Amino acid sequence: MVRTMSLLRALIGTARMVRLAPRLDAALPPDDDVLLDAPDDRLAPALVAAALADPEPAAKLLATTRDGAEWEKRDRYVARLATFAYSRDGWLAHWLAVSPRDPDALLVKAELAVRRAWESPARSERLRELGPLIDAAAEASPRDPVPWRLALDHARGTHAGHTAFESLWEQAVRRSPHHYGCHVAALRYLSAQWYGSHHECFDFAEQAAEDAPPGSLARALPVNAAFAQLLADPAPFQGHRIDAAADRGIAVSAELPEGDPWAAEVRNLLVYVLVRRGRWADALEEFRKIGPYATTFPWGLVEDDPLAAFLETRDLVRAEAGGAAPQRGTRAGRA
Repeated sequence: MVRTMSLLRALIGTARMVRLAPRLDAALPPDDDVLLDAPDDRLAPALVAAALADPEPAAKLLATTRDGAEWEKRDRYVARLATFAYSRDGWLAHWLAVSPRDPDALLVKAELAVRRAWESPARSERLRELGPLIDAAAEASPRDPVPWRLALDHARGTHAGHTAFESLWEQAVRRSPHHYGCHVAALRYLSAQWYGSHHECFDFAEQAAEDAPPGSLARALPVNAAFAQLLADPAPFQGHRIDAAADRGIAVSAELPEGDPWAAEVRNLLVYVLVRRGRWADALEEFRKIGPYATTFPWGLVEDDPLAAFLETRDLVRAEAGGAAPQRGTRAGRA
């Protein structure tokens, strides 16, 4: 990871040098208009109310996603609410005090607890203590795959063996066969950084993408596998698979609404991969589709200030694409 971060910092250093160069007009929003982890129109009111210690809008939002089986959106909303509660959890404590068995409150509580445990120096021990909390969230909402995504992350952090992990995976896909968050959790378990290999990671991601229906974010999973390898190795030995993953990611991106805060999560990751492969024209097009929506992941791995990393990388891409950059469909930096 250190080598990867050094490489990206070198690229971003180049971006700083070209900030004053003439910019290609790519309909990119001004720097001051770019937002980090911006919520959508449904989540924003819940966050505003939470800031005022009122959990009711968050409770209604999550209840709606549960009743409507909106599992992808539910997963994102739970993660974002837990992020907010990380530093301001009074509203969540109030919610749990009033409704201690509410399945949505239990899920946010479990998400927050797992996140805090992952950041602890005693991660494995802290995570092991949270098993009953995750079980409670799963039992409170039997159809919901999101607690099982948490269980998969929990299993990775507690060094669960393959048999135990496969049992959890079976429970997750039984509830939602193509759930993006659960697939990402499984892919991380299978990565070379954890309990698998680059080959296993790619095999899993490519098969899941093939099986996923149109419109499913799971079709972009090979981009996650490419990212995992690039994070581990700045000179990847599976360059052809990384480029194929990027091509698939571009195809998925083309089907998603432009300037959308949720689609931006996949596009920000795709841009990282495209930049690492020197595919400047493709990266510029994805920045255009991202619009004003930067995301902490993956830019938080490059600099302490992910918004600055996003903007500086965008400057680099804009400068490179305006010069002797490869055209769409060609490769730069092929391994």
